[in-house]
Amino acid sequence: MDNVTNFIRIVCLGNEIWKWGLFLVLSIVSFTVIKIVLNRVIKHVSVLAEKTKNDIDDAVVLILNNTSLLVIIVIAIFIGSNVLVLRDILPVLLWKLVIIAFFLQIALWGNALVSFWIERKHLPVEEDENKGKLSGYGVIIFLTRLLLWSVIVLLALSNLGVNITAAIASLGIGGIAVALAMQNILADLFCAVTIILDKPFEIGDFIIVDDLLGVIEKIGIKTTRIRSLHGEQLVFSNTDLTGSRVKNYKKMTERRVLFTFGVVYQTTAEKLERVPQMVKDIVKKVEQTRFDRTHFKEYGDSALVFEVVYYVLSADYNIYMDIQQKINMAIFRCFEKEKIEFAYPTQTLYVQNQTVS
Repeated sequence: MDNVTNFIRIVCLGNEIWKWGLFLVLSIVSFTVIKIVLNRVIKHVSVLAEKTKNDIDDAVVLILNNTSLLVIIVIAIFIGSNVLVLRDILPVLLWKLVIIAFFLQIALWGNALVSFWIERKHLPVEEDENKGKLSGYGVIIFLTRLLLWSVIVLLALSNLGVNITAAIASLGIGGIAVALAMQNILADLFCAVTIILDKPFEIGDFIIVDDLLGVIEKIGIKTTRIRSLHGEQLVFSNTDLTGSRVKNYKKMTERRVLFTFGVVYQTTAEKLERVPQMVKDIVKKVEQTRFDRTHFKEYGDSALVFEVVYYVLSADYNIYMDIQQKINMAIFRCFEKEKIEFAYPTQTLYVQNQTVS
């Protein structure tokens, strides 16, 4: 018994052995209690989140699930250290460790909220579309996390007693030099953010830029990739795209169609008067169309020209072509039945004989 008493009275690093044992037990108990309470809170909030439609409880669950095990250990050690008498540099080191752990946890929660915000507010439900969208929103995620970690690191250094004023001034001067050297890259970067936030086009949209056209495949930090109709990949800098006039056919809800045809000059006036009504009846019978007008437009060089306008109630190009084909075939059959001839470029040469005396 005396031996045990003597052993626990041994002093190590300014504290008796029994105090170190109490520190260990208190740290383990603190860790266990924190972990149990955290798990119970997560479970309770998760059940609540399943019953509600708002995103607040989902965000709380995500934050709690991103609580670092390392941070809990540091907190448990800090609680257990209260039974110890720490001397010299140990209290300072322990307090700095707590500060680092605190800001690390803030950064982890911030990361989780950034991901949650992007996924819930800016990405569609469909998984296939998410994969494409993430390539574009990765720019915003990268910049947001870079800003978040920069602020967290500076706050941590400031609370650790480091004078960050000079460091910020140095970073500012260095940042100006880097910005001047990388102004083209930074311009593309900010244009990428503009494209993602303003959404003139998105992944999967069919666009035309000048005489180039294709489907958006990826919106990157510097470039945007487009798959052309011929199969090759077109690479545009983001600056070029934001400075160009872009036609986005994905945003089109319906398509206006204008086409003309001509009949021969030998067509009688009675038949000419019937042509607009014939075409109107044909267009109205075709599904997914809205008829607008048909007019005898002009006297052409070799034809009497009619102009037809109608709308296709779909943005799909294949649907438009199928409808136009049906209309063309129906007009052809109708004119064939009514003995109305289509015109084609012809020239008639009149020769006049003159008697030379």
